[in-house]
Amino acid sequence: MSTNNWPTHAYVPGKTMRHPEGAFDGVRDTVKPDLTIEQLAECEAFVSGLNYIQSGFFWEAHEVLEPVWMILPDPSRERAFVQGVIQIANGLLKLEMGRPKAAARLLVISTDLLAQADHPPSFRNHTAQVVRFLEALRAQVDMH
Repeated sequence: MSTNNWPTHAYVPGKTMRHPEGAFDGVRDTVKPDLTIEQLAECEAFVSGLNYIQSGFFWEAHEVLEPVWMILPDPSRERAFVQGVIQIANGLLKLEMGRPKAAARLLVISTDLLAQADHPPSFRNHTAQVVRFLEALRAQVDMH
């Protein structure tokens, strides 16, 4: 992942400044219609999204993961998997915003989506990390 695509700060609605329009276009543009599912699982947008979640950039993760989700076949296990990851990021963001009930709802949604996905083979390199994110969300929701 190129460092020029690393967020300058975490955007938390109502708390911090929003990023300029197009700030993540460079990462989002790594999603191309001719990529295979396996290539999408390793493209900069998907990998950056996971790195952003790991580093507490939850809104930013949603921004770069969305084009991956949108281009995947609907319905598909892979699409459910990426949508589950996006909902984990959304849940963690809701906790940052002080909205634990919304985070609890998103925990249920992300858990259901990841169960539907059932560890799609093309995303196998990332499944353990996503499960850790889900468990982190669950632990934080349980604390509230």
